[in-house]
Amino acid sequence: MEMRWGLITTIVAVMVCFGSGFADESGLRAPYRIHTLFSVECQDYFDWQTVGLMHSFKKSGQPGPITRLLSCTVEQKKTYKGMNLAPTFEVPSWSRHPKTGDWYPAINKPVGVLHWLQHSEDAKNVDWVVILDADMIIRGPIIPWELGAERGRPFAAHYGYLVGCDNMLVRLHTKHPELCDKVGGLLAMHMDDLRILAPLWLSKTEDVRQDTAHWATNLTGDVYGKGWISEMYGYSFGAAEAGLKHKINDDLMIYPGYVPREGVEPILMHYGLPFSIGNWSFTKLDHHEDNIVYDCNRLFPEPPYPREVKMMEPDQYKRRGLLLSLECMDTLNEGLILQHAENGCPKPKWNKYLSFLKSKTFMELTKPKLLAPGSVHILPEQHEPVPVDEFKGAHPKIHTLFSTECTTYFDWQTVGFMHSFRLSGQPGNVTRLLSCTDEDLKKYKGHDLAPTHYVPSMSRHPLTGDWYPAINKPAAVVHWLHHTNIDAEYIVILDADMILRGPITPWEFKAARGRPASTPYDYLIGCDNDLARLHTRNPEACDKVGGVIIMHIEDLRKFAMYWLLKTQEVRADKEHYGKELTGDIYESGWISEMYGYSFGAAELNLRHMISKEILIYPGYVPEPGVDYRVFHYGLEFKVGNWSFDKANWRNTDLINKCWAKFPDPPNPLSVHHTDNDLRQRDLLSIECGQKLNEALFLHHKRRNCPEPGSESSEKVSSLRKVGVYETKQAQGSDDTKETTDSSESEGRFSALKLWVIALWLISGVGFLVVMILVFSSRKVRGTTRGKGYRNKRRTSYSNTGFLDTNDRDRYVRNTDT
Repeated sequence: MEMRWGLITTIVAVMVCFGSGFADESGLRAPYRIHTLFSVECQDYFDWQTVGLMHSFKKSGQPGPITRLLSCTVEQKKTYKGMNLAPTFEVPSWSRHPKTGDWYPAINKPVGVLHWLQHSEDAKNVDWVVILDADMIIRGPIIPWELGAERGRPFAAHYGYLVGCDNMLVRLHTKHPELCDKVGGLLAMHMDDLRILAPLWLSKTEDVRQDTAHWATNLTGDVYGKGWISEMYGYSFGAAEAGLKHKINDDLMIYPGYVPREGVEPILMHYGLPFSIGNWSFTKLDHHEDNIVYDCNRLFPEPPYPREVKMMEPDQYKRRGLLLSLECMDTLNEGLILQHAENGCPKPKWNKYLSFLKSKTFMELTKPKLLAPGSVHILPEQHEPVPVDEFKGAHPKIHTLFSTECTTYFDWQTVGFMHSFRLSGQPGNVTRLLSCTDEDLKKYKGHDLAPTHYVPSMSRHPLTGDWYPAINKPAAVVHWLHHTNIDAEYIVILDADMILRGPITPWEFKAARGRPASTPYDYLIGCDNDLARLHTRNPEACDKVGGVIIMHIEDLRKFAMYWLLKTQEVRADKEHYGKELTGDIYESGWISEMYGYSFGAAELNLRHMISKEILIYPGYVPEPGVDYRVFHYGLEFKVGNWSFDKANWRNTDLINKCWAKFPDPPNPLSVHHTDNDLRQRDLLSIECGQKLNEALFLHHKRRNCPEPGSESSEKVSSLRKVGVYETKQAQGSDDTKETTDSSESEGRFSALKLWVIALWLISGVGFLVVMILVFSSRKVRGTTRGKGYRNKRRTSYSNTGFLDTNDRDRYVRNTDT
């Protein structure tokens, strides 16, 4: 009896504790019931995403059931084949709004959640809800209370681009703008909170969607400016109305292609953006109409293997990011294999990739990831951001890029660029993006010309075979972003055929996040006609810009792949190469890369701050009072009978042939135009030509080319007369190094001279007694020593850059031969 009573007491105590756990707002005492939700529509596009999510759900060890909220119209339901893909709760389709007729499929998410709460029996037996998107891969259990979620404090991932939480948009749509959080993607909350939030989520989505007057990108952050992210704002504004303040994390959900923070293991991958590994890439939008779920034994293109990634990327942190991309793609394909088997497809033929997906290596790579203690980092509460056009305090870091190939044509341009970069005062580091084939790289001699990031050449397109070297520019930028640790907020992208005259900074030219700065390329008329309407969904956002690009690193990360893809798209569109559409005088698609930039930026609605004061072509008349920062010598320019056209030097090796240079431009003192505009034009043209020759001269000097005697001295003297050859001692330039080297040679000569004098004195004292007896012998010895002294002196002078006339003539004759 006592034992029975003790047992009853124990059970009652446990029940009390369990019940008190439900009442405990922190939710930390008991393994509460969790339910996972995701929303889809009756389309092939969502079916293959469902297969990937469901497969990862099973592998991850996520507790509790999962439900697919399936939105279908009556017509869609008649032909839909995917009812067996997941546990499903059917909800009404609001893709076409029942009252307004507005076509907006994203509203189905809050509609589905609200309908599930009101009509599902499962909803009555749930304490915590995890809400995901279909385009996600789960890597480990998502436990709300382990993430720090509490009743009244949901957990969410950071969506920093929801700028409407900071401006007038939030004040228009919620009474509590201070509670608006920029969150989405991964949501974990208590059921009590969801019941309050769900109807507000839907109503606020309708409000924002109908507020077409405030769809602009500067208010919403929506790159399309079409109100497409109204549902996201519906959630944030609805949560603010419900008084819910989120615990926000920026680490546990990651986009494939991004590098996770050190020490953090993401538990969710969101493949909503394009990502790539080497030459392999994946974009979900490429598979919008793909019936791959029902096409037996067809998989997505297989990515590289882990061992290949380890070989291609030595940096362990970047390699970790690439391995996450592999895991995402391989998990999708593994899910398809299993689904095909359930569909009754025949067993696929064995191949290397299928063997890998069944291997211990892959099992180890995709085993469930558990949260490490202390790994959940909650972001501090968000405050009003600094206005985008203000730079307060220390200026942001800048990194400059320029793209070249493994040819001497680009090498002399690189020499000119790097010399001008050192003199310009441009802040930050510089990197040459060098695109080479394996064969070219073996015989390439210009490795030391600039800090270099090596890139596989796409001059010959690896898939189409199209010969188009200009595509190397966006391809190299994409490669650099994926293979480099970038310690800069702003990136300045230039061309190799440029000479810098001064710094190019975001704060001076009004660049900001979401708002790059550039120079006008008015001949890109395709932004105004059918070409833009064919190649971008936002033709009104197409800017005719190029040459100099100043862009925030986060914008560049999103934009670079679009730049590359749009370049390929325009290049392949041969039917629209015509001059009347493109402005290309050769009608050969040669400026496809320029349109790739403008159309890619338009896709993301990146509108540019356009400045005419950054760049000038030599030969153009400058605007009065403008201090141009860049010469772009892409076109022929002339001063009197002297002219320069870079194309004429395409096959001339000016780098590896000592003292090779361009024809000297006229002396500035010879310019006597009565028209001041023409005079300034010619002076700028002369300055550009002089800078190129000055750069070549210093390059050959650094390469220790034997000095051509007084002829070289005359050239240096001539350069000094026109004020272009100056030793930059105060700036610590390479010229200073050359001067220092010369001083060191003279110092060595002085020490030698003192040593010879000392030797004379010692010899004189030692042999004073027998001086008369051996006078004739001393005379012979003195003559020999004098010749040696003169020879040493001549050698020393040659080290400092001065040769006598005979040596000079002999050098010139040998060079001519």
